[in-house]
Amino acid sequence: MTHTVPSAQLRAALGLAERGIPVLPLRAGKGPMGNCAACQKNVCGGRPNMQTPGPCTCPRPCHAWAAATTSPAVLKSPLWAGVWRQAAAVAYHPGGAGLTVVDLDHADAVAWARENLPATRTVTTTRGEHWIYQGTMRSVNGVRDGIDIKSTASYARWRGAGTGAMQPLPDAVRALADKAPTVARRAGGTVTVPRPAGGGDCPHRSPVYLERGIAMAEQRITAATSGVHATVYGMFLAVLSAHGRCGCLTGAHIGRLFTAAQAKGESARHCAAAWSNASAALGM
Repeated sequence: MTHTVPSAQLRAALGLAERGIPVLPLRAGKGPMGNCAACQKNVCGGRPNMQTPGPCTCPRPCHAWAAATTSPAVLKSPLWAGVWRQAAAVAYHPGGAGLTVVDLDHADAVAWARENLPATRTVTTTRGEHWIYQGTMRSVNGVRDGIDIKSTASYARWRGAGTGAMQPLPDAVRALADKAPTVARRAGGTVTVPRPAGGGDCPHRSPVYLERGIAMAEQRITAATSGVHATVYGMFLAVLSAHGRCGCLTGAHIGRLFTAAQAKGESARHCAAAWSNASAALGM
């Protein structure tokens, strides 16, 4: 009988799973992998850039944060064996572990956090730091220049246990998710993307109507296979046209649109520019 020696990534994943941390494999480039041979290159319809599982049955769910598990049997299953041999790194689902990661992507973001957020467990990354808090919240990208929040429905690369005592998730971090996205220019101040102020009564103030519009815009952006810049601008323009003048939009709505665009490769700066251009085109 022959025995297959687990890869370094699988050994690391099993160790984390034993500690109750849901894990998943990452390909080179930090994107999640299809976790079985049938789903390689997402032929099953999964969208790893959106961290979305596909409609596969192999075992379900197959992709991204939704596939993160603490089960050694699943991690060592034959269906996942080939994936682990190709995996470049290990990721984990912070929300599944009861955690929130504030991903600080450069030195300016780290400096801002040190001035504005309570110190907590810190993990050094290739470009900045992960600050880890105990507690969960919704995940939002681009809450400030170089700062993403990863918790529920998201994943973060495992870079070690870090240093320092982990603190409870503070209101200061939760508040970041409720603010309109901002983009800080390295030279020349800060550009803020404000919520449209609106005025008067909303002619169609309905949570269902607004939710349908935001969801449709997210869907269109996610489904774009070419012309992503134009699609993002078009969806921003459509949402602003319908809801920009009556004050329906909140920072959370705008954050969802920015998150969808960034998942397709748009930078926070490009998102802010598209939003500003759409606002200007409508005379806002």
